[in-house]
Amino acid sequence: MSAFPAWSQPRTAIVTGGGSGIGRAISMRLGAEGAAVAVFDLDGDAATATAAAIDDAGGRAIGVTVDVTDRARIDEAVAEVRERVSPATILLNNAGVAPFERFLDITAASYERVVAVNLTGTWNCCQAVVPDMIADRWGRIVNISSSSAQTGNALQAHYAASKAGVIGLTKSLARELGPRGITVNTVPPGFVDTPLLRASEEAGFLGTGVPEHEKTTPVRRVGRPEDIAAACAYLVRDEASYITGQVIGVNGGRTTG
Repeated sequence: MSAFPAWSQPRTAIVTGGGSGIGRAISMRLGAEGAAVAVFDLDGDAATATAAAIDDAGGRAIGVTVDVTDRARIDEAVAEVRERVSPATILLNNAGVAPFERFLDITAASYERVVAVNLTGTWNCCQAVVPDMIADRWGRIVNISSSSAQTGNALQAHYAASKAGVIGLTKSLARELGPRGITVNTVPPGFVDTPLLRASEEAGFLGTGVPEHEKTTPVRRVGRPEDIAAACAYLVRDEASYITGQVIGVNGGRTTG
């Protein structure tokens, strides 16, 4: 538990894709900060495991099986959080997919799946949770986008496009929801050591591997999920109330624009 409370009153957070990687790190960090955490993940066992780890560390959490492309299930899950814990006024949209495919090989089904998870899933969760934030006149939304949305990335046209949409959605919601006491920001991670990154390395999509990219990163290391979690933890605090509509890059200096 932080020595300096992050919030003036108890808060409940929803973290999508919270069962592994960056989402798990965010969930653990918010639990340590004192929030009750609802871990949403398509893999229900992973969500439950993350929630159990938060409980074991002295926090409070529940794991919920959720597919962010299923709006009806999202609404059910948000209602479950409201009933079992309290209305969620913090939302971390982290669930995503990041396939590598040549542009001319991307099928309509693949494109639609990437957009459905990365962009429409973020949209769905925001629409489902914002009413509770409006009722409380306080809310924090952080959408995990990607540095690929800022720079583009070969073999990931659909992924970069979907994450660029997340940035546009973030900026628009910040303007619309600001008068309601709700801030909306986006964190586009750079090169972060997650199971997804290692799978990409194993598949040969990272050149000679992670060490090659570390050499071209100004801070000379690969990012950690905890680096992203730290930025998110600040953005959802009471004291971050004057930060909204911002793109907060956490990438070791690889992208500065």
